[in-house]
Amino acid sequence: MAHDVRKDVREDGRADVRADLPRQDPGDGASTPTLRVLTEDGTRLADPELDRWLADLDPAAHDDAARETARATLLRLLEDMVVARRIDAEATALQRQGELALWPPLLGQEAAQVGSARALRDDDFVFSSYREHAVARVRGAELVDLVRVWRGVAVSGWDPYAIGMASPQVIIGAQTLHATGWAMGVQNDVEAGRVDASAGLPVGVAYFGDGAMSQGDVNEAFVFASTYRSPVVFFCQNNQWAISEPVALQSRVPLAERARGFGLPGVRVDGNDVLAVLAVTRAALDRARHDGGPTLIEAVTYRMGPHTTADDPKRYRDAAEVEEWTGRDPLARFEAYLRSVGVLDDAEAARVQGVADAAAAELRAGCVALTDPPPLSLFEHVYAEPHHALERERAEYAHYLESFGDGEDGDDGAGGPGAAGDQAASGTGTTATGVAR
Repeated sequence: MAHDVRKDVREDGRADVRADLPRQDPGDGASTPTLRVLTEDGTRLADPELDRWLADLDPAAHDDAARETARATLLRLLEDMVVARRIDAEATALQRQGELALWPPLLGQEAAQVGSARALRDDDFVFSSYREHAVARVRGAELVDLVRVWRGVAVSGWDPYAIGMASPQVIIGAQTLHATGWAMGVQNDVEAGRVDASAGLPVGVAYFGDGAMSQGDVNEAFVFASTYRSPVVFFCQNNQWAISEPVALQSRVPLAERARGFGLPGVRVDGNDVLAVLAVTRAALDRARHDGGPTLIEAVTYRMGPHTTADDPKRYRDAAEVEEWTGRDPLARFEAYLRSVGVLDDAEAARVQGVADAAAAELRAGCVALTDPPPLSLFEHVYAEPHHALERERAEYAHYLESFGDGEDGDDGAGGPGAAGDQAASGTGTTATGVAR
């Protein structure tokens, strides 16, 4: 008998459609197993399928060179995660202090982002949402580049071609289409002899959240990627909440299971286990490189903070839930493992924290030093070729700025009309990406 939601009524008299909906977590025993190699207390589990993708990370390797390489790589993963958490906290503080218009925290998702990003090659290309700060840093973005958009002084923080990562996408799920199109372009380039695929194809990687799985763009991307067998990996960070919408209200099955309907493999991994994420992503990339087609990875994690600094998660989720997930903290888990195998001690932990604190200081200094762009720069980089309508609008806006006198020509960004121009150019009121401040 179907569940009658009319029997479940909230205090405001509306039907509570969340009644009896199962929540999902890494250990829910779903039909799609959740892969992991580290328990919540940092104990290393043996998994032959995943271990073969982690052979270079054996801290007890017999060969001295291999052992030192493994230790260095493990510490780099830890440093990436600690730095990501520290600069995330600093950016949140900058927003609270009025230096940023908005900030989407990544707290709790460090392992999912770092583990997957460290699996990539330089010639791969990332298409992300607005939360993948750790991915951007791993790809080579300067720290100040992470906040340019959120300070409202640029429409993009970096040159996408310089680091192999597109500008963050604010439109939910749209980047999956971009990644698929890019991957199809790689296939065309290989056929035309413009790309050497002897070492495997470059792969497009799309990062998105559980909420995006309900978007049409994402499902369309799955259709095209599967049909054309394109070299793309879809990396879904299931952080349990699409703003205030729980994942249990979006899907009755693990998100990875949806992949089967599109004819592509779906893998569910513990997103708070950096080693498991690294292994699963390496495997998916290898499959895509060698004409195996796309893979959907569901990294089960948790958004420990708000959706953005404009959000108050206490209004829609229980403190007990947050406390439960705090016990699965990805940094604490990995640190416990590294200490257990002798890779991490107090001195090394202090060094890593020092690197993170220095990164936070660099981020703050770079942020407050950013200046507003000239008002007319609003019209730059809109079209690849000159466009008469845009040129007309630019001329009209320049004339408007000149009408205020005082030598204001719209190019120096100073004064009353310049400030108005800066609002248009930098997004005061809304950010340069159109996100409400």
